[in-house]
Amino acid sequence: MTLPTAYRRLWWATGIDNLGTGAFTAAVPLLTVTVTHDPRLVSLVSAAAYLPWLLLSLPAGALADRHDRAGLMWRAQAVQAVLVGATAVLTACGAIGIPVLVVTAFGLGAGDVVFGTAAQAILPDLVAKPLLPRANGRQQAVTTVTGQFAGPPLGSLLFGVSAALPFGVDAVSLAVSAVLVATLPRRDRGARTRSAVREGLAWLLRHRLLRTLAILVGVNAFCGQLAFATLVLLATRVVHLDARGYGLLLAGAALGSVLGGLVNARVVARIGSRPAVLTALVANIGAFAGIGLSRDAVVLGAFLAVNGFATTLWNIVTVGLRQRLVPPALLGRVTSAYRLLGWGLLPVGTLAGGLVAHALGLRAPYLVAAAARGLALVAALPALAGPSWTDQRRV
Repeated sequence: MTLPTAYRRLWWATGIDNLGTGAFTAAVPLLTVTVTHDPRLVSLVSAAAYLPWLLLSLPAGALADRHDRAGLMWRAQAVQAVLVGATAVLTACGAIGIPVLVVTAFGLGAGDVVFGTAAQAILPDLVAKPLLPRANGRQQAVTTVTGQFAGPPLGSLLFGVSAALPFGVDAVSLAVSAVLVATLPRRDRGARTRSAVREGLAWLLRHRLLRTLAILVGVNAFCGQLAFATLVLLATRVVHLDARGYGLLLAGAALGSVLGGLVNARVVARIGSRPAVLTALVANIGAFAGIGLSRDAVVLGAFLAVNGFATTLWNIVTVGLRQRLVPPALLGRVTSAYRLLGWGLLPVGTLAGGLVAHALGLRAPYLVAAAARGLALVAALPALAGPSWTDQRRV
């Protein structure tokens, strides 16, 4: 059973989009540290990118269930292309500053909320349920290869030539991806789907397993942002990497994510979904502690790779679980509610990371995050050890 042509177009769009996003992701912190070395301001730019997940997740889910999902996706990318193109022009003109970076990060984050929610919800429209694990794995793999492995080194290399170049590349990639997404099958949902945002949130809160996973990912995401908000400062000021070295560090970290995307189906088939998730959570805790204690770039990159593998494994298993358990008509709203609970604390965690790094040093956020994630896992174990994940229904 092969994946359909429409899915392959989505796959190409995802890869092209994330290549530009990876370049942007590497360039933004490098550009930020040319303006300021204050960890609080560095974290402020990162927090602005995640604030839309707190403010817009639920409305984006309602849009994804009421309207054509492909249409939402390409329109969001078109707006993002215009915004990041304008940022490229301002950077080339030397008119960039923290306020411009904050506005850009927020605008792109808002587009990501709409695009990301619709993209997860559209996959079951394009792919038969038996093929979802393979499709999710390939989506995660291409996202990782382009967005974390190829994009960041490209972005750091282009940044060394001209600070504006990575932003121009991202604008072009967004535009090309939008054109591809616009060719996906259209599906009008307005006549079949109620729009109440609270319906998706209520469904999620009644489902013990998905509710627990959403809360757990919220705590873990808070800890992740607390730790990684100032990674660029740890890499450039403590480990003493230059812009190219920072990009290579991110690429090395992506190797673990690529491996996680490629072997996830085998891991789940061999040990099951629940053991795979628990393994990923434990590995993340160890990786955070290791990053905080790393003394050189090789060790730092190795622990980042472990974190990438574990995070990818977690993402693929939990996304597939939602796609199997949630009714199709509710999938957009449940996904948005899940992301609100799971990602709503991202901007708070990012700001907290800047404050902790400023007060206790650039290594401290990783050690604090490791301890907090360990406590969260212990608290969640009773719910995670409940009924079989394969047979779980609304409880």
